[in-house]
Amino acid sequence: MNTCSYLCNKIEHMNEQPDIIKMNEAAYTLKAISNGTRLCVISLLSEKEEMNVSELGEQLQCEQSLLSHHLTDMRARGILNCRRDGKNCYYSLKNKQIVQIIHCIQTCNCI
Repeated sequence: MNTCSYLCNKIEHMNEQPDIIKMNEAAYTLKAISNGTRLCVISLLSEKEEMNVSELGEQLQCEQSLLSHHLTDMRARGILNCRRDGKNCYYSLKNKQIVQIIHCIQTCNCI
């Protein structure tokens, strides 16, 4: 049984009311990644561990200003870490569970 099937099965068989705090946290995280560019950033960082803005922009073929906006927001929401080295900012995943969420979505043929 894959992760997604397991999660769906658990949700279907819950007898108690959902925990509103946990549901709000999940909604907050899902909103934070609900953009194609952000999903691509997460995918790239799951493979390379750490990349700077120039490397990410080159891979995504995205303007640096737009990418910086996404990175700043994802960092503020606790999804990314940022490490400065001189003029460069290096980003890495702070919340590794995000990769599992994306894998679950891919497994369910949602994308």
